Amino acid sequence: MTDLNEYECEMLDTMLEAFGIPDSLTRRQLMELFDQDEASAFAMVQILTREGLIAESGKHGDYELPEKLILKPKGEKFLKQGGFTKRYQLEQQKPVEVGSTLAKLQQQNMKLQNVKLANETQIGNLKKVVNNLQTRQFIWWALIAVALIIGFFIGQAYKS
Repeated sequence: MTDLNEYECEMLDTMLEAFGIPDSLTRRQLMELFDQDEASAFAMVQILTREGLIAESGKHGDYELPEKLILKPKGEKFLKQGGFTKRYQLEQQKPVEVGSTLAKLQQQNMKLQNVKLANETQIGNLKKVVNNLQTRQFIWWALIAVALIIGFFIGQAYKS
């Protein structure tokens, strides 16, 4: 559960509430609920299925929404008890375990160090590109100056 944020918990509860009287949702109704965003809808269906709150019905592929979803009694009971939002709020109120927090902070620190290293490498590469472009610009200015000087001397030679 800790991998869900508050918004996702609210979306899951909204989805459970949308089942209504026949305790089922069609693919079309689900797509309307998610503003035609099939990827988000599919992810939420997977969570509800993993939690054992819904059942899938009808033909569908591995990464497609089923034709129909059926709310299990466990899902209805779960929603009446406050659903994912209540579970999320309870988890936020739990005292933080020092050991697990330290491990999480160490993991996050390692990730941030990797990101920093990647960014420093990218900055170094970009500095090289900027230096190359500045060198090219200097060469072009020098060529233009040489062309102007040659043009000046050719112009002087024709006057004489």
